[in-house]
Amino acid sequence: MAAAARRASPADPAARKRINVALQGGGSHGAYSWGVLHALLEDERLEIRAISGASAGAMNAVVFAEGLATDGRAGARQKLHEFWLSVSQEQVLSPAQRKWFDAYFGGFSFSASPAFQWFDAFTNYASPYDFNPFNINPLRDHLAKMVDFDLLRRSDDLKLFIAATNVHTGKGEIFRRNILTVDHVMASACLPRLFQAVEIGGVPYWDGGYAGNPPLWPLFYETDCNDAIIVQINPIERDTTPHTPRDIIDRVNEISFNSGLLSELRAVNFVPARSGRAGSDPLQARQPSSDRRRRQARIVRRHHQDRHNMDVPADVARARARVGEALARSQLRGDRPA
Repeated sequence: MAAAARRASPADPAARKRINVALQGGGSHGAYSWGVLHALLEDERLEIRAISGASAGAMNAVVFAEGLATDGRAGARQKLHEFWLSVSQEQVLSPAQRKWFDAYFGGFSFSASPAFQWFDAFTNYASPYDFNPFNINPLRDHLAKMVDFDLLRRSDDLKLFIAATNVHTGKGEIFRRNILTVDHVMASACLPRLFQAVEIGGVPYWDGGYAGNPPLWPLFYETDCNDAIIVQINPIERDTTPHTPRDIIDRVNEISFNSGLLSELRAVNFVPARSGRAGSDPLQARQPSSDRRRRQARIVRRHHQDRHNMDVPADVARARARVGEALARSQLRGDRPA
């Protein structure tokens, strides 16, 4: 953090450090991002200008943005709190909803639960079009109740970029705030073994994590802010070799869901800032430029000891949020390297 930003008076919005935030998906580990966002909201030296997200990161982004539009920083903190407790408390959801929420928020890892292992084996032979022909999705219904998407679209105080993957082309697509509906968020969070592809305008979409987890280029090319905080849920490196089928597939998923992030981190260092019309994909232009803007990204990484946790009990969600909050505060103080 720049020295001027450290000395800035919280009462002076013009003196605040403007940042963008990028949120990875990672199922129930998205509660970690809840804690990071809480720390950023508490730091009056900072002003969040834009958020991008994929999958669970997209859910955090829209919940944050709607809360911010409703009641400022306090509203964003409260909305995130309500959302994560609502998906972690048994009494809030019916038993049928609980199963769907546990399946989704298990993230990309297996559970030791025999029931889930049976379900995983079952989905090798049956698709969501077979076992859920009516495309019932309690997660969609719950998010629609939690977030006022009309209010979200009307407000423009924070830019939103939600990633989804076009099933036909395999390319990522970015949905922006002015068009967002619950279907756009569910497209970003559509794990294809659990849910049917979400169709928007006749185009089917799967989880945004396959193409951009999280998307970075709109933060640098569609905002006037050059600094980003990336909340990383999935580990890039591990120092052990997986041996069991469960661990092998977990690691394959971690690598797959980080590939887009690694590509963008490499590209953003040498792609020119002016790459055509607004919204064009800057990764298509790879010639160095003398007038490119200086970009900085700070990565807040989750610790990964509990990757097999399947469900989201309230105490686990709060514990993950506390870890994220503590590490974000530590980095903001400059206690450890980015």
